[in-house]
Amino acid sequence: MVMAEEVAGSLSHGRRWYPDVVQQVAPPGMFDLGPGYLEPPLLPVDLLRRAYADALSEFGSAALSYGPDAGALPLRTLLADRLGPPCTPDHLMVTAGTSHALHLIAAILFRRGDLALVEQVGYDLGHAILADSGLRLRAVPMDSAGMVPEELDRELGAAGGSRALVYLNPTFHNPTGMLVPSARRRELLKVAGRHGAVIVEDDAYAELAMSRSGRTDPLAALSGYRGVIRLGSFSKSLAPGLRLGWLAADPETVARIQAHGVFTSGGSPNHLASLAVTVLLVSGAYDQHVNWLRSCLRARRDALVDTLRANLGEEFTFDRPGGGFFLWLNAAGGHDEQALVTRARDAGVRVLPGSRFGRTATPAIRLAFSFNSPRRLAAAAHRLAAAWNPTDRMQLWT
Repeated sequence: MVMAEEVAGSLSHGRRWYPDVVQQVAPPGMFDLGPGYLEPPLLPVDLLRRAYADALSEFGSAALSYGPDAGALPLRTLLADRLGPPCTPDHLMVTAGTSHALHLIAAILFRRGDLALVEQVGYDLGHAILADSGLRLRAVPMDSAGMVPEELDRELGAAGGSRALVYLNPTFHNPTGMLVPSARRRELLKVAGRHGAVIVEDDAYAELAMSRSGRTDPLAALSGYRGVIRLGSFSKSLAPGLRLGWLAADPETVARIQAHGVFTSGGSPNHLASLAVTVLLVSGAYDQHVNWLRSCLRARRDALVDTLRANLGEEFTFDRPGGGFFLWLNAAGGHDEQALVTRARDAGVRVLPGSRFGRTATPAIRLAFSFNSPRRLAAAAHRLAAAWNPTDRMQLWT
């Protein structure tokens, strides 16, 4: 049963949540802590239905035309105000999400065979987009504060001045939940700038800080939008079905991307969705929703973290993430990663192996807390504890 305060609206039900309607569905009876999805009750169907109606009333037939190549100016103006100086509407371009933006960058600004430096442990599907675009991927070692600047410097130096992209996810990192500190961000900017490399800052989770201390300046803002392309999305804060995001960069880079034939032919992607979100931003309904969503995610995170801490053995270590969707577990004491995944599955909990995301120092597991209620997350955590360090006192919860 879902509490009323945890439901985005009466239409946010899961009655049609099955394969061929949505991308991924867990088997019946499985606690799915795998994908970075929002739980169906958190998706604001009622709010978005009103926003689309309001956008059609406000913009009329213009909402159903081709959008400007860079995206509707009302939305870009609002985004620029939110991002702050020196960002202007000319620094912004509307995209069909961060995946679309990453593909555009790789395909338009780089050539096949160019170098893409990625985090040792990072967003695997983002890495796949870069590889599918023909870039040569090389993983850069990380420490507890993110990508190591000295290692990045060494890799860029070895590239001999050839063109390079550096792909980072510094805010509530997928998969580890890490927030890269400001000092490390500045060091990475210096290294990339010295070598003329372009940093792509994937900030898909930046809106989902669960406390004021969980925020820091974006790399793009620290650099004045020079040498950094920042990616943002409404997929995590509203709904992925909108297919709506943005990229922010210097105006010359934005103009170069928007000159591509896909935009001059079809205009901005998801023009109607962008105007619906514009209405939400103007009215303040977007910020009200995001504040509510943060509280829901905080409750889910805490239910998972607190139950695991109370029941897992000391060989499992993890930090409470300050935002985003993910909890990262490291397992010492001779644990085998695949065995952990298998025992979890046999206990009715789907988890993802850390090795899926790169080369880990110890066996690791990624858990998503965004797709289940606090009650279900507590139950799943008990099942994991029973599967991974069983005792006579533990029972598998239902």
